[in-house]
Order: sequence, then C-alpha cells, then structure tokens
Amino acid sequence: MQLQDILYSQGFGTRRICAGLIQQGLVSIAESTPTDAALDVDPQGLRFRVQGVEWEYHAPAYLMLHKPAGTECSQKPSTYPSIYTLLSAPLRQRPQKGAVQGVQAVGRLDQDTTGLLLLTDDGKFIHRLNSPRHHVPKVYEVTTRHPIDETQVRRLLQGVVLDDDPQPVRAAACEAVQPHHLRLTLTEGKYHQVKRMLSAVGNRVEGLHRSRIGSLELPADLLPGQWRWLTPTQVDALRGSGEGAAGAK
Repeated sequence: MQLQDILYSQGFGTRRICAGLIQQGLVSIAESTPTDAALDVDPQGLRFRVQGVEWEYHAPAYLMLHKPAGTECSQKPSTYPSIYTLLSAPLRQRPQKGAVQGVQAVGRLDQDTTGLLLLTDDGKFIHRLNSPRHHVPKVYEVTTRHPIDETQVRRLLQGVVLDDDPQPVRAAACEAVQPHHLRLTLTEGKYHQVKRMLSAVGNRVEGLHRSRIGSLELPADLLPGQWRWLTPTQVDALRGSGEGAAGAK
C-alpha cells in the first residue's frame, strides 16, 4: 500500500496533502524519514509519526471514550460541546466511501449522561451493536432521587409502559446496590429510556452513568474525556455480545 494512501486512510488529509507531508519529511517510520509518497509499505501493525505525533494504523477504527457530562453525541451540537472534539483530528477526518465522515458513535448518550461510549467507522459493527434484534446488554449506574424499593425493582423487571409504546419495556437485570443507587441492564435503546422507566415507577434519575456494553467494562483508569483503541479481542467479544451471550449492557 502506498504511504500516501496509508496516511489518507487514517484521516491525515487528502492524498495531495498526505503526499506533501511525506515529501516535506514530516512523516517517519521507525528511524527512517521517507520522502517518496508512493513508497510501498505494509500497513498491518505499522506505527509511524506525522509531525512528531505517533500513530498506529487501524482499518477500520474501533475505540472507546469515557464520555463526560455536558457533552453531546452529535457532529453538530445545539448547546453543549461535541464529544467529537475530544478525539484526535485524524479520527474526525477518516474517509468513508470517498467522503470525510470520521468515526461515528455507536448509539448516543444524553448530554448529562457519563460513561462508556464506543466509536468506529465500521457501519456493520454499529448496526450489530445498535440493533434491538441482537439484544446487546448495556449496564447503567443510576442515582435516584428517592430510595429504591423492592416494588420498583420488581416493576422494572416485569416491564413498564412508556407513553409512546404500548408494549412494556423490561429491564434485563435490575439491582438496588444502595438506597439511591440502581444498577440497570437494558438490551434495547429508546429515547431517554432509563429516565422514563424510572419515572414510570415513581422515581427520578439524578445521575446516569453507563459502565458496560456487552462484555466490555469502562476501565477505571480511563478518565472522563479520554479515549483509547479497542484491542482485537475486545472487538471480537463485542461482536459476540447479545443473543444469549454473557455480558451486560
């Protein structure tokens, strides 16, 4: 694969821009600084530096982000900063089908919700994890205004009716960790679902944090606003989540 095509695929600009970076000696591989933009390079496992910043080749890209409060999961936010501003520029500029689209969030979290968010430029992966048909579990840590009682837990497990859907919505798992701390597992995603489910049982969400998707738990050392690449093992495990697979949403 030509070096300029590698840089282009990773979001470092148009092919002309990428060729210019190489020709100006701003791209290095190991201890060498090639200036031939058409140099044939094996991209698998490749690590390189662009203007002194180290980068690793990923095709496609899979990453996790610890979403902080006060951010929107939108490319064009209305009120709060976009979560995409937390990512490195190449991730926002990765080309897809000839257009600059960058990585996309796998589902959304409300602006005041924190926790685990996945991003990728793999459309099939996004569909696999978002589709209610696959029942990928997601775990939410819910802080409630009123103490949780057994009746509320039972109703959430049995199913509650939301105002826009006559079919009951059920929690896959529900545990009162502390009087005001509920651990809720869902396998589908509806608009403001957790907040509406708690409202339906006579309570109110004061804080919401997603701690797990499928088998992937938010790492304790990944601080709000930080992101990291998913490992191939983590990607494979996420693809296998749901449909009776072990793990929590």
